[in-house]
Amino acid sequence: MMRRLAAAAFVSIAMVAALPLSGADQLVDFQPGGYIHVDHSYGYLTVEGWDEPKVEVTVTGPSGGADPVQVVAKRLSDKELTITITPPARRGFPLSIFSSPPFHRTAPLDCTVHVPRDSRVAIHHDYGYVWVSDVRGGVETDSHTGDMTILLPDPGPYSIDARTGLGSISSDLTVRGNKRLLVGSRFVHAEQDPSQRIVLRMGRGSITIKRGPPSGPFWKD
Repeated sequence: MMRRLAAAAFVSIAMVAALPLSGADQLVDFQPGGYIHVDHSYGYLTVEGWDEPKVEVTVTGPSGGADPVQVVAKRLSDKELTITITPPARRGFPLSIFSSPPFHRTAPLDCTVHVPRDSRVAIHHDYGYVWVSDVRGGVETDSHTGDMTILLPDPGPYSIDARTGLGSISSDLTVRGNKRLLVGSRFVHAEQDPSQRIVLRMGRGSITIKRGPPSGPFWKD
């Protein structure tokens, strides 16, 4: 699905504040237990935990165009890292009344971020699909438009607060905390002595929360 994303993108990866790249792998050394921000992402975003003491960023997307996508990683401290994605400059005629939603002229990206499994992750996504799996340090995610799937690694315990402005929330954890509001939905789940905090916000779209081993995002099949 969405095979056009397989083409190589015009992507520029820049590491500032003495963050070196390792060849074409786009790796940054980062110890487990830190706080990682992913800002201004859009399109298809996958964040997966792994056993390496590094952060890896891989971006692909539609080919063509003169302006590169800018991906910048900035170390705020030894335990805090920010990854910022800046789309190409917008050109062309203004959108017309015949344009289709979500009314974004920028073509979507396919971005995969591997983080140390015990990291805490905060994601600020513009539009598209977000998939987070095997991250054990806590997850905070907000998105304007689209869908998100969060796979929680066992065993927990978890404190979960999920809300949508317009859309549904589904989970295989419990049904007691799932409330369908007049507009949007809210899901609250609190286990005893939670070690992980999950905060999810979606403006327009759905949220899916599952416990168990990841099977991979559908668009990667």
